[in-house]
Amino acid sequence: MSRSLNKGFTLLETLIAFVVLTVGLLGAVALQAQAKQASYDSLQRAAALGLGNDIIQRIRVNDTVASLAVYNTHFSTSDSEISQKSSACLNVSCNDTAMASFDIEQWKKAIKAREFTGAIADATVCISTDGATKGGAVKVVITWDGRQKMKQGSDNSNITCGEANQNRKMVVLDTYLFRRG
Repeated sequence: MSRSLNKGFTLLETLIAFVVLTVGLLGAVALQAQAKQASYDSLQRAAALGLGNDIIQRIRVNDTVASLAVYNTHFSTSDSEISQKSSACLNVSCNDTAMASFDIEQWKKAIKAREFTGAIADATVCISTDGATKGGAVKVVITWDGRQKMKQGSDNSNITCGEANQNRKMVVLDTYLFRRG
């Protein structure tokens, strides 16, 4: 009866298995980092879409000529001034321009809340109601800084809302306003 002296793994086999396992784990860690960045960008886009839809709906409700002139504006998270005088619209009836000012202050607060909610980072909101005084196009552009760089297409590069860089992400909502009266 012959007995084999080779039992177990050799040092070389163990080393090769360790290298293969290490490469696989490094790939899994890189995949996890990419998934986290994509999840963050998805959260940002969802928050921007929610804000954009809120803007459009509030403009549709308050669509007088005077209020459309107030809504035709832009603001960003770097704007330090948030007026407290428009909060009077919470408990009393307001005219159309006061309500438009109140809406804008609420949107400013929403984009400044990112420190507490993880919402839109370094956001800029541009609202264009030009030509909508008799019914027409309303354009809402929301830009923010994403974590992943990407090349801007020519259509995106031509939009002047926010800082144009490789991290800029944006949501553009175009709608048509049917003005009453």
